[in-house]
Amino acid sequence: MIELLKDEDLINKVGGRFRLTALIQKRWRELLLGARPMIEPGDMTPLEIVVQEIHEGKIGYKDAEMAGAADE
Repeated sequence: MIELLKDEDLINKVGGRFRLTALIQKRWRELLLGARPMIEPGDMTPLEIVVQEIHEGKIGYKDAEMAGAADE
């Protein structure tokens, strides 16, 4: 899982390291507050679930921006 975080394609997919970090934090919080995973979690930790969701294209930075606008 840590290898995926170092993957330049994953970083570029969301627009940079800062956006990747922000997306991970937002989605991780959602999972901890009870949101359902968009993938089959198996025995993954919430952090691993988030990174895998991003890797598979289930969530992206645009999704986080839209959710943030709805929260305001």
